Amino acid sequence: MTIRTEQPGDEPAIHHVTEAAFADHPHSEGTEPAIVDALRTSGDLALSLVAEEGGAIVGHVAFSRAILSGGEGGWYTLGPISVLPEQQGRGIGRALVEAGAAHWRKAGAQGIVLLGDPALYSRFGFVTGTPLHIEGPLADYFQVLSFTESIPASSVTFAPAFSSAGTRKSRGV
Repeated sequence: MTIRTEQPGDEPAIHHVTEAAFADHPHSEGTEPAIVDALRTSGDLALSLVAEEGGAIVGHVAFSRAILSGGEGGWYTLGPISVLPEQQGRGIGRALVEAGAAHWRKAGAQGIVLLGDPALYSRFGFVTGTPLHIEGPLADYFQVLSFTESIPASSVTFAPAFSSAGTRKSRGV
């Protein structure tokens, strides 16, 4: 398996992987492929990584800029992350998350935020209950992976693609 950045022409395969990954997900509204497409179209797709095996894309993760109420920069949102259902459980999602985190650390980012299952993402160092937060019913699923010792006391807003695609917010799961 190879992790690489999205290349021109990957869009249909990424759309398919994302659609398939969320087709039967109990917390999905089915908008994840539209979110990725909207992030790309709006220029908000800051990093797009694919997992490729045998020449086929089997996984994808999107990162977009997180907007902090205090104006702090260098924070990114992870999600959606997708792995073909028949490929799940093989470490592809883990490899995508780790490659994305390594990219942002090297780039000097402050950290990554997401909405997702705390039991799943705590394995990567994401934590809940930080001064960085969101408002609303999904606040318990908001998690932070800080690359510095200081986490700002700000609220986070996600890229407009998350709301324009008809979803409550990114779930990252």
